[in-house]
Amino acid sequence: MNKELTFLIVGLGLIGGSIAKGLKKEGYKVYAIDINEEAIRYAKNNNIILNDDESDKTLISNADIIILCLYPSVIHTWVKDNHHLFKDTVLVSDVTGIKGSIVEKIQSTMTKGEFLAMHPMAGKEVKGVEHASDSIFKGANLIIVPTEKNKPSSIDLLRDLGHELSFKHIEILSVDDHDKMISFLSQLPHAIAVALMCNRNNDHLIRYTGDSFRDLTRIAKINADLWSELFISNKENLCDDIDSFIDTLKMIKDYVKTEDEDKLKEMFVVSKERRTNFDK
Repeated sequence: MNKELTFLIVGLGLIGGSIAKGLKKEGYKVYAIDINEEAIRYAKNNNIILNDDESDKTLISNADIIILCLYPSVIHTWVKDNHHLFKDTVLVSDVTGIKGSIVEKIQSTMTKGEFLAMHPMAGKEVKGVEHASDSIFKGANLIIVPTEKNKPSSIDLLRDLGHELSFKHIEILSVDDHDKMISFLSQLPHAIAVALMCNRNNDHLIRYTGDSFRDLTRIAKINADLWSELFISNKENLCDDIDSFIDTLKMIKDYVKTEDEDKLKEMFVVSKERRTNFDK
């Protein structure tokens, strides 16, 4: 990518801060907007962004690439309120975990520039720019989510961005395929982890728990505001996956109840084989 490109990160939390940190390390001009003035102050003091008291209007107008790191419920409103300030050639992207509820609305709203969605499959069980790391994307997957309104050159630009941030795999999915995939690979595991923690009062179990329970429930330390939005925005896909998971869990229950050791072993073998593929 051209090192003269000016980036604007809108929403300077963990992911936004990590993108800013990674791009700044690679020599790009990176600025940020956030309603939390302390986040901006921290990022300036720690050389993550180049802000120097410019107005939000100026930062938006000067940006070549804008990356929206906002909650799904506010991302379209921000674009609607600010798209008149965009450069004619601006490329706008996002990092939200759901696409069906935002992509078409944003593309229909923008009168200048181009919106091309993406989804970094990375994160931590913490939030805030103070936890940002330029290594958070190393070895992770990046999903680019184009529509027929996107130019091949814009897709290539986001690919280049992914390479600059050290993503291991960069894949292309449609909006519908992305939301179906993310329901199973991300939202369902979070739902399972939350269900485990809410299944009973686990406080007294801390003294006894092993790695299996800790590993399985790591992602239960969840951002309630964000994930409630993600679940509801993708409710049809997620409800289908929850129903399918319940059916599979009932199958295990039935095999245990009837002491069908052979059927249990068959499931364990399939499970082991499929999980081993992730380690390759």
